[in-house]
Amino acid sequence: MKKILCLILASLLIGSILIGCQQAEETAVEEHGEPEIATVETEEERTNDEGIDVGIVLPTKEETRWLGDEAAFRKIIEEKNYKAEILFSQKSSAIERTNVESLINMGAKVIVLCPFDATAAAAAVNEADAEGIPVISYDRLILDTDKVDYYVTFDSMEVGAAMAQFLVDQAGDTKGNNLYIYSGALTDNNSFIFFEGAWRVLQPKIADGTFIIQNCDKAVELSDKLELTRDEFASIMSTIDTEWNMEVCKSLAEAHLTSKDASAKGKVFVLSPADDDCARALSDTFRKDPDVTELIITGADGVEASVQYIIDGKQSMTVYKDPKALVKATMEIVDALLTGKEVQYDTTYNNNKIDVPSIQVGVEVITKDNIVEKFFESGVYDGSKFTGWQ
Repeated sequence: MKKILCLILASLLIGSILIGCQQAEETAVEEHGEPEIATVETEEERTNDEGIDVGIVLPTKEETRWLGDEAAFRKIIEEKNYKAEILFSQKSSAIERTNVESLINMGAKVIVLCPFDATAAAAAVNEADAEGIPVISYDRLILDTDKVDYYVTFDSMEVGAAMAQFLVDQAGDTKGNNLYIYSGALTDNNSFIFFEGAWRVLQPKIADGTFIIQNCDKAVELSDKLELTRDEFASIMSTIDTEWNMEVCKSLAEAHLTSKDASAKGKVFVLSPADDDCARALSDTFRKDPDVTELIITGADGVEASVQYIIDGKQSMTVYKDPKALVKATMEIVDALLTGKEVQYDTTYNNNKIDVPSIQVGVEVITKDNIVEKFFESGVYDGSKFTGWQ
C-alpha cells in the first residue's frame, strides 16, 4: 500500500513539473515571440537546379591587366544572358582551388581558369574533370595534367620578340649599350615563353657587343647560346624574377642600380617583364637615378595607366594584348561547348602531358608614333583623358 501511495505522489509531482515547464514556455513565447532558427544557405541553394553556364577564375585584382579581362567577360556574359560567376584567386593556389571547387558546387557547365601557379592548378583541373566539367586554360597554360580541354592565349613568343626587337631597332648600329633585363613570375608558364621570344632576338646582339647585360651574371654566362633549355632559362630568370609585382620591380631595380657605377648607366635599355604595371615601376626607379640620362624601356598589355607614360616618353612602347579579343575567342569555345558544336582551334601547346588544342590571338606594338591611331581613333581609350598628344 505504501509503495502504491509513493508511486501516486511521484506521478503527481512529475506532472506538476511538466505543467510548470509548459506554462513557462508559453509565457516566454508570449513575451518574446517564437524563437528564431538559424539556417545556412549553401552554394547549391543559391544556384538553381540548372547550375551556371560558365565559371571564370582570374589570378588577382591587384594587376590592372585582369580588371580589363573581367570587364570584357562581364560584357559578353551580359550580351549572351549567361548565368556566370567570376572569382579571383588573389595570387594564391589554395584560394584558386577553392574557387574551382565552388564553381563545381554551383553546377558550372564550363570552367575558364587562368592559373596563378601553372603546375599547382592541375589539381583543380583534375577535380573539375572528375565531375565532367570541361576546363579552358585562359591566357596562361596549365601544366602537368592531361585534363585541360582547351587553351586560349596571345602569341606570347611574339610578345617577347616584339619587345626585344624594339630595343634592337633603337640601338641601331651602336655598340656597348647598357642593358637591364627582367622576367615575369616563374610560376607563370607564359613568363618562360615571353623570355624565350626576347632571348632569341637579343642574344645575337649581346654576342656581337651591341648590348652589355648589367644586372644578370647568369645571362652573361649563357650569352653565347641562342638555344637554351628550360632549366637554363629558369637559372637566368630566377635572379631577375619580378613576380609580376610593382614593388618587387622597384626593389630589384634599386639593388641593380646601387651596385653599378655611372659607366653602367647613362643611356639605358630595359627589357621589362611583359606587363605594363611592372614597366611603369621600373621606369620610375630608373628615372630617379641621376646617372641615367636616357631610358628606353619596353612594356606589354597596353593598359590605360601606361598610355600617358608612353605619350610623355616615360615608357617607350607596349605590346598591346587586347583583352576583348582574348575573351571573345574564349567565349566562342564556351558557346560551342554549351551547344554541342565542334570547337575550332588553330594550334596546340604542349603542357608536359598532352598537346592542348589552342587558339592564339595576335598582338600589336604601340608607340608614341601610332598611339593616336591605335588607341584613340579606334576607340580603345578616350583621348580626352590624356594630355600632350594633340
